Amino acid sequence: MQYPAPISKLIDGFMKLPGIGPKTASRLAFYVLDMKEDDVLDFAKALVNAKRDLTYCSVCHHITDTDPCRICEDKQRDQTVLCVVQDSKDVMAMEKMREYHGLYHVLHGEISPMEGIGPEDIKIPELLKRLQDDTVTEIIVATNPTIEGEATAMYISRLVKPTGIKVTRIAHGLPVGGDLEYADEVTLSRAIEGRREL
Repeated sequence: MQYPAPISKLIDGFMKLPGIGPKTASRLAFYVLDMKEDDVLDFAKALVNAKRDLTYCSVCHHITDTDPCRICEDKQRDQTVLCVVQDSKDVMAMEKMREYHGLYHVLHGEISPMEGIGPEDIKIPELLKRLQDDTVTEIIVATNPTIEGEATAMYISRLVKPTGIKVTRIAHGLPVGGDLEYADEVTLSRAIEGRREL
């Protein structure tokens, strides 16, 4: 049996989201039908406003509703340290920690030759341009610990080190509360490499 067109269209809309298959999309569509009309309208307005009102910072490329973003505008932040991340969600994760007080640069991806993504397809040229004014003295590369994330980190390191700017990489290894017996070899290897004196 075919769903009525409005429901089918709603299901198709949900299926465009990452990780949402037909079953989950159907559940979400029927959940929306059971919501109060005011809640549905608020949800629809939130979607439209997010698409219309958000842009990317012209300095760091983080998602923002002001340009430059509030982080780049904050003169209290350490202007000499730049944390390079893959996307805006990573900025939010770092900010939740409340330990980092420098600036950011969002790459919007990672180098992946298998997918045809090269350095020019992400915000690496913009990163190099930011480094020309000699303000930044350290770059913290905080890309994901995947093959692509590591390749991106190494590529950035090779480009930046000759300029005299210190390039560091966030440590990878065992999570707090994790057990050694359940860790894979790569995670254990990273934990040993990133060890520090007590």
